[in-house]
Amino acid sequence: MRSDTPTVTGEGRSLYAGRVKVYPKEAHGTFRTVKWIVMAVTLGIYYLVPWIRWDRGPYLPDQAVLIDLPARRFYFFFLEIWPQEFYYITGLLVLASLALFLVTSVAGRVWCGYTCPQTVWTDLMIAVERFWQGDRNARLRLDKHMWSFETLWRKAATHLSWLLIAIATGGAFVFYFADAPTLAKQFWDFDAPTTAYLFVGIFTATTYVLGGIAREQVCIYMCPWPRIQGAMFDRDSLLISYRTWRGEPHGPHRKGETWDGRGDCVDCRQCVAVCPTGIDIRNGPQLECIQCALCIDACDEIMTKVNRPTGLIAYDTVRNLEAGDVGAEPLNLFRPRVILYAVAMAAVAIIMLIALLTRPELDVNVLHDRNPLYVRLSDGGVRNGYTIKLLNKLYLPRAFSIGVEGLPGATLDLIGHEGGAVVPVPPDNLQSVRIYLTLDKPGVKALTSAATPFSFVITDIASGARTEHGATFQGPPR
Repeated sequence: MRSDTPTVTGEGRSLYAGRVKVYPKEAHGTFRTVKWIVMAVTLGIYYLVPWIRWDRGPYLPDQAVLIDLPARRFYFFFLEIWPQEFYYITGLLVLASLALFLVTSVAGRVWCGYTCPQTVWTDLMIAVERFWQGDRNARLRLDKHMWSFETLWRKAATHLSWLLIAIATGGAFVFYFADAPTLAKQFWDFDAPTTAYLFVGIFTATTYVLGGIAREQVCIYMCPWPRIQGAMFDRDSLLISYRTWRGEPHGPHRKGETWDGRGDCVDCRQCVAVCPTGIDIRNGPQLECIQCALCIDACDEIMTKVNRPTGLIAYDTVRNLEAGDVGAEPLNLFRPRVILYAVAMAAVAIIMLIALLTRPELDVNVLHDRNPLYVRLSDGGVRNGYTIKLLNKLYLPRAFSIGVEGLPGATLDLIGHEGGAVVPVPPDNLQSVRIYLTLDKPGVKALTSAATPFSFVITDIASGARTEHGATFQGPPR
């Protein structure tokens, strides 16, 4: 069972060494099964979510998740995010970052090993490659005869399959930005917008190159996360580890030989053969290790065959590795950094929840004319001009009356609304209205300063709900 797989790290490694092509062998075991399940779930979510419908009424799109750039909206099931509410997206990004920090401090790079898009699509590409070309040894034989007919047709089928997966990936991505059934029909009829074809092409190329060709090079050289995550580990973080105290000294072992005076590692190098980044976990913590745990499955399989206890490679802490066989300590979750990340996550989540629950159904924005600030009328009165923007966040049409409080004697005129100070606003839409606010001569004389604060009162005619927005009336200097 010994494998002569070369490693991409170790002694004599050059900073400018050429790529050592990795031929990952198929692993079997608990962690490989978990990775299959995670891949199926994550890819299923990515490809199927744009097709989920969500009824928002007759006036709005019924796609559950939609980034509507022309309308400047983001729909996520029952949520609708407007441009001025981008802080919700910021909060989600902060929450996701803190969750990543928390998980990393507890269990290392499990994000990289299981749910990172690069890992998921690389796993899929390797599975396709294995389907057409066979497992590791078969692929090595094919590469030794590059110009044989069998090699050519198997590699052509592999790359064609990769290309189809990449096209599906790019196609699924653009469906998040337009109605999926409509855009799919436009693609079929070759009538889709040019930008849709452009972005499908970009994501097809990146998926094909990064997932099918570059693979581990992305994790080793392009991704910044391996160079950051080390700062989040401590002596109690669970990491994929080779238990040196149990495995050394290592070496080949024949049936019937004694295990006295030696370790359990039989130097089979199966842990290297299954590693998607081509490292030897026995060399200790390495930047290239994505903590996928496939080496655990490979090692456990060998330990079972040689009648030794499993767990030679396992999730373990630095504290337990240093203690050796003296005795393992239970995982300590209540550590300062873990508590800090958890508290920060809870705080951000609570703030976002409060903001969501107290989210107003009407947003009001008042803009005062800047030039001129006011107009003196022939009868001695003063007029100010305003632009009021009413954002109706409900999925039904509404009508609002506009009034003034805190400015006695003021008269209000809505430009283009001769029927009174009533403004209809379409469902889930913005209505802008121009207003002139006039104060007669006695009212102007009663002003105590050049800038007088007051409030616009916007009332929902149907429900009677009131919204006040402060403003300033500008007059002659006092």
